[in-house]
Amino acid sequence: MGIGLVLSTIAMIVAGILEVIRLNYVRRHNYYDLEYIPMSIFWQVPQYFLVGCAEVFTFIGQLEFFYDQAPDAMRSLCSALSLTTVALGNYLSTLLVTIVNNVTTRNGNLGWIPDNMNRGHLDYFYWLLAILSLLNFLVYLWISKWYTYKKVIGRLG
Repeated sequence: MGIGLVLSTIAMIVAGILEVIRLNYVRRHNYYDLEYIPMSIFWQVPQYFLVGCAEVFTFIGQLEFFYDQAPDAMRSLCSALSLTTVALGNYLSTLLVTIVNNVTTRNGNLGWIPDNMNRGHLDYFYWLLAILSLLNFLVYLWISKWYTYKKVIGRLG
């Protein structure tokens, strides 16, 4: 699970770097009002690949943890709770975008995530996500250090 958390942090850093490159390209060629920037969509492949890998490592590890460490009578409930954390994460993501929009558009500012992305600073949002992902990983390390695993006893025969 820790590998997935590290990969998600790296993915946000890569996405932030790509957005800085894209904004520099817009600035250099004065493409602020263009709807489509003449850059290949394939620039986005690395961070999407990293996010996909991060989700695989995190989700599989989380599901295995909930299944292995739950009491025998609660395994299916705990597996369902692991899926509930995904739903909760989606709601928190929406809340985070709303908060960022409300905070960054105060006093008539354009904000980090405006309708015209060429005039915004989506890179700041990626840096925020990278910091939050790193903090999430550090909390994971701290909790996993103190967690005592349930010993699995196998049956012979």
